[in-house]
Amino acid sequence: MRIASLGSGSRGNGTLIEDGDTCLLVDLGFSLKETLSRLGRLSKSPDDINAILVTHEHTDHVNGVFPFAEHFGISVCMSSGTVRGSNREGHSGVQIFNIHNSFTIGAIEIEPIPVPHDAREPSQFIFTGESKHRIGLLTDIGHITNHVRERYKNCDALFLECNYDTKMLANGPYPSSLKGRVGGNQGHLSNSQAAELLRLVRNDLLKYVVIGHISDKNNTPELAIDVTREALGDWCGELFVADQREGLHWLNIG
Repeated sequence: MRIASLGSGSRGNGTLIEDGDTCLLVDLGFSLKETLSRLGRLSKSPDDINAILVTHEHTDHVNGVFPFAEHFGISVCMSSGTVRGSNREGHSGVQIFNIHNSFTIGAIEIEPIPVPHDAREPSQFIFTGESKHRIGLLTDIGHITNHVRERYKNCDALFLECNYDTKMLANGPYPSSLKGRVGGNQGHLSNSQAAELLRLVRNDLLKYVVIGHISDKNNTPELAIDVTREALGDWCGELFVADQREGLHWLNIG
């Protein structure tokens, strides 16, 4: 089982989860041409992808989904709220999942996790492979709920949002309304909020932590790394960054 990123940030997102012959793409915010280039960098083609899962309807996550899916005949899985938010009601290529129920595609079990974010019915995911290794994906969430704290324990790998540094957001260029949205309970995770979760879920099973969705105006990778390293303490796993331009190359979970 393994994970890779096409890119992570406000200008486009895409994550690959693979186990055996099953390869899932989570979100797609890139153009068709850019997507093909980024897939090639990871030695993948559209023919390898079984389905596209969508976390929510914001453009940096969904803008490239339907052009790509329609061009290559790939099914798209969304919550009913995300279907409405994307104006895709009745679209023949869409399969609707219940965000409270797990489902399976090929070799991978997908557990949707409802999250607080300013979208119609957003979710994140925990993926379990045939070997029972678990990969948690958690971005675009305004605060850490009790359900999130409980479900993201015992992951073998965690892809976690570190969107903003509190001081940089407060002193940065965004208008006050946008600062309130980003830093609000329906917005994004700060470095310190991500660190709080890491302190709760770090354990001997956790092999990799990937931090992503880092704002280029309200954060820096260095700040995010420093805060997460401190939170992880004497943890013996490996810490990575998925950035906007390069994404993240394959990490083998086991």
